[in-house]
Amino acid sequence: MKFNINYFFNVFPQILPYLPVTLLIAVISIIFAIILGLAIALLRNNKIKIIDPVFALFISLFRGIPSVVLLFIIYYGLPPIFPALKHMGATTAAIICFSLKYSAYLAEIFRAGLASVDPGQKEAGLTSGLNIIQVYRGIILPQAMINALPNTGNMFISLLKDSSVAFYVGVQELLAAGKMLTVDSFLYFETYLAVGIVYWLTVVVYSWIQKQLEQKFSKPYHR
Repeated sequence: MKFNINYFFNVFPQILPYLPVTLLIAVISIIFAIILGLAIALLRNNKIKIIDPVFALFISLFRGIPSVVLLFIIYYGLPPIFPALKHMGATTAAIICFSLKYSAYLAEIFRAGLASVDPGQKEAGLTSGLNIIQVYRGIILPQAMINALPNTGNMFISLLKDSSVAFYVGVQELLAAGKMLTVDSFLYFETYLAVGIVYWLTVVVYSWIQKQLEQKFSKPYHR
């Protein structure tokens, strides 16, 4: 069996139009995951006895359920229970799935970022006359987010790759495009190698962007 080099290079222009769908799912999901994860981290940071166990269970649950199982629960399981969701599209289900799952990871990352900021800075801010919101917005959160940026970026990379499971509910993204091509060609190695390379190059580009962001945002804190 020979490697079909011509077919391999012809795969790229056929699957690249599906890359925006993958990026759309990943970007929207990480935005919602950051918002929800940060909210959970801030609430858990205050150690409220009634709320904290609930969020601890949320984090344990969504970190423990595999992405494809969670996606099936949301897309196939919820509509029969909640009729309002019966018109939910596959892309929407995928975004909900990844937003919930990765918010659980990000909540712990952000909580560690908050813990990395010297508590004395909070006390100094309050002593200087700032209220608690001003202290978090102007002092604690900027430092915590910079400390959490590398791991947050790693989560986005994982989410970008994990988005391929959306194929199982019919989302026409990169993996689905590759699968459709193999139906006619039966050239699995060449097709999926091309798909893998597109994912890899996307991660390489994002990793470079993240490195630039880390250098830019951390510069004011360098001595």
